[in-house]
Amino acid sequence: MINYSKVDEKQLNALALAYMGDAVLETHIRHYLISEGKVRPQELHKQATSYVSAQAQAEVLRSMWDEGYLTEEETAVARRGRNAKSGSIPKNADLATYRMSTAFEAVLGYLYFAGRQERVNEIIAFAIDKTQERGQSL
Repeated sequence: MINYSKVDEKQLNALALAYMGDAVLETHIRHYLISEGKVRPQELHKQATSYVSAQAQAEVLRSMWDEGYLTEEETAVARRGRNAKSGSIPKNADLATYRMSTAFEAVLGYLYFAGRQERVNEIIAFAIDKTQERGQSL
């Protein structure tokens, strides 16, 4: 096993947190889809995209804020992520959507580095449920 140095999540900038959060979300969604019996690569990619797109992430974060789902600490991290200035915007999202998705990913990255795997799992389960409710997937 690789022994990584401890990373202080409180000292990382929001874009670094979002970078890690993106990977955490992608890994969890891939695991989820395969566990649901989706095994064809083209189907996996199409399904995964509906969960990890900027639009889907932004909508999940809005739901979390509307429902008071995030803790104060997580909300502060999300705000940092939303307000972070990135050098680019993806071609498939407007600026507001991109910033909200960055905020969502920053929360996941923060929790990952804090070693709070159970909370990461809860948030991703919430995201899966909300995405399915909206009919964006499965």
